Formats: sequence, C-alpha cells, structure tokens
Amino acid sequence: VYQVFENVAKKYDVMNDSMTLGIHRVWKDILVHKMNPCPGTLLLDVAGGTGDIAFRFINYVRSVRQRQLQRKLKHHQNLSWQEIFESYQKDEFNPLGDSQVVVCDINREMLKVGKQKAQHLGYSEGLSWVLGNAEELPFDDDKFDVYTIAFGIRNVTRIDLALQEAYRVLKPGGRFLCLEFSHVSNPLLSRLYDLYSFQVIPVLGEVIAGDWRSYQYLVESIRQFPPQEELKAMIEDAGFFKVDYENLNFGIVAIHSGFKL
Repeated sequence: VYQVFENVAKKYDVMNDSMTLGIHRVWKDILVHKMNPCPGTLLLDVAGGTGDIAFRFINYVRSVRQRQLQRKLKHHQNLSWQEIFESYQKDEFNPLGDSQVVVCDINREMLKVGKQKAQHLGYSEGLSWVLGNAEELPFDDDKFDVYTIAFGIRNVTRIDLALQEAYRVLKPGGRFLCLEFSHVSNPLLSRLYDLYSFQVIPVLGEVIAGDWRSYQYLVESIRQFPPQEELKAMIEDAGFFKVDYENLNFGIVAIHSGFKL
C-alpha cells in the first residue's frame, strides 16, 4: 500500500479529479460542513497528506471568524472608527481563533505534495505536518477535538486498530468523521459503477499517471471495504457513541460519524 501511494503522489489530485469527474471536491466540502468547526477547534486529519481537508478546514474557520467579527461590529454601532480599526487589526493577527489542524500521513511523498500545495496556495498559519501511522499515532491521549480521515481508512492494514487510535487521541466529547468509498445499494447503478471502476479507472491511471497496477489496486480495495452497517458496528466497537452515516451519491461514498463520550 505504501508503494502505491509513493507511486501516485504527484498525480494524486489530477487522478482524483479524473476518476470522480471532480465530485470528490464536493464530497470533501460536505465533510467539512458536517464537521462545522468553530474557532479554537483542534483537528487531526489522518491520511490527509495532500491537504484537501486541512485547507477546507482553514477556509471554513476563517469564514466563521469573519462572520463573528461582522456580527460583533454590527451590534456595536456606537463604536468609533479607531475601535473598529483595532477590532479588524486584532482579528487579522488571529484569523483562525487559535484553531489548528495537524495533517498526519504515513507517506513522505504525500506529505511533500501537501506541503508544496500549502506553500503555493498561501497556507501556513494553524497548519502542521506529521509523519505517522494511523494504527499507532504519535500523539498523546485526549488531545484533539475532531479526527477526520478521508479516503484513507480502507488503506490501513488493521481498521480496528486505526479506530482505537482515533478514539484514544480524541478528547471526551470529540468527534470522529470518516469519508470513504462505500457500497452502492441500487443494483443497476452498482453494475454500471463496477464497469466504470474496473474498465475505465485503471486505464485512466495508465494514461495520466503511467501506473495501471496502482489504480487497479485502489479499485479492488474499494470493493473489499466493509459496507456501511459493518463499518458502523466497527466504529461502535472502538467505543464511539451516536454513530451514524450519510450516503452520498447512492452510497458511492459515505460519511460515518461518531462521538467519544
């Protein structure tokens, strides 16, 4: 698995757009909106090497902070120009409200791509990158408010260990969110999806990334991944409460959610 992502890291974003017709961007937006982070949130994004969730998180929190400032000023109409100016200056120095996102990935090449994207897009504040294994996270207990893993959990060797680690590093009251390819319920759509997955995606992998085998593996890993109800039971077994899931696009992907209480 490590070698697969080593091979595809530089073309990962292009292939995601090609394989999903760009819809993966919408799915990730939905994940962050479901998270609904507030300023001060400490997020751990596992297997998030290319930064897609981290950048969305930062954008979301900045937007919330901006709206908070506007509401604050609106409710204080009698403020002087100097007081308004100072409020904006203060907010500029702390646009994330002490929010932090830690991106943890087992693959150096994926982290390298993410860091390059962050530099290119101008993300630096509130963002850190850590090399680490989802099954043995290099973090203390009860540390994070939210744990996310997007299109990564199916590639860990022991899903149960990864879930136990997610539970360990979350604070009491913390939230687990997983976005992953899942199982399509509609029989006709399922057949069309299989045809596309096994006949088209490996060809795209060869044409775009020069790597048929890695994308053949990725397709097979999706089919072998536990269906929605089975993954829900595994998350509950790890200790999480209020576990549920939301199917997107008829179950092509699903967002699973749970809380550490």
